[in-house]
Amino acid sequence: MKRSSGARLSATAVVSVLSLALVTGCSGSGPDDSKDSGNSGAASAALGAAELKKLIIADGDVKGYEVRSADTAEPFAGSKDAMTVTDAACEPIAYVLTGFAPGDDESAYVNQSVAEKPDAQAGPGLDENSSDAEFEEALEAIEDSLSSTVTIVSLSSYEGDGAEAAMKSVSSAVDGCAGGFTAAAKGQDTQEFTKVAEEKSSGTGDESVAFAVTGRAEGGGTTAVHAEVVRHGTTVATYYSLNLAALAGEKPAYTIPAEVMQAQAAKLG
Repeated sequence: MKRSSGARLSATAVVSVLSLALVTGCSGSGPDDSKDSGNSGAASAALGAAELKKLIIADGDVKGYEVRSADTAEPFAGSKDAMTVTDAACEPIAYVLTGFAPGDDESAYVNQSVAEKPDAQAGPGLDENSSDAEFEEALEAIEDSLSSTVTIVSLSSYEGDGAEAAMKSVSSAVDGCAGGFTAAAKGQDTQEFTKVAEEKSSGTGDESVAFAVTGRAEGGGTTAVHAEVVRHGTTVATYYSLNLAALAGEKPAYTIPAEVMQAQAAKLG
């Protein structure tokens, strides 16, 4: 029987979108992995990477979600210095969208990738002897998985009033970069973002700011991703969510999963 070329091409396209979804995942630890908090009793003391790793959301903390290191995907850039943003004022937003800490002087940061668990296995394994029906079943399973949302959660810590300064830079970027910006990194395609719009934040932590960023999608259309930055004392938590169906050019209604934010906020106290 002649294999359905449409099914094969569609499956290839969907898998391609899935592989691109986590391209923004960056290294799971920041500039000083060995630093400890030292004078952690002081209100203005920063935490080191070791402390942040104990506080960031982990697998098993949120029912129905799988948590793993964000460095399982190819990073957009190996460091902030490797990134070029058209407007320096928009850098905090670009950092959030690539899993980095939003401020300029963090003492350490860590991040995780949080994804909804699929309801079932993603179809049968395929090979050259697979039937048309098996290809169609696999395609349907993959397409179903596109409805899931992936969230990159990051924690960063700052000395003194660094966390407040980081929040201010994000708020200023949301206001000043409404018309969009572009970001580039060596060896990666330039990413074009056409719009930045403030959204209602969760109101958690000491202060928070939420926003949506619209960018170019595969096929020439646009798609929006959602982010929120929350300060807990000298620690800043960032959440960046994207829906896999949105990357495929659809227009699903989605937000940052509230249960993910609640679980992370609970660990920060």
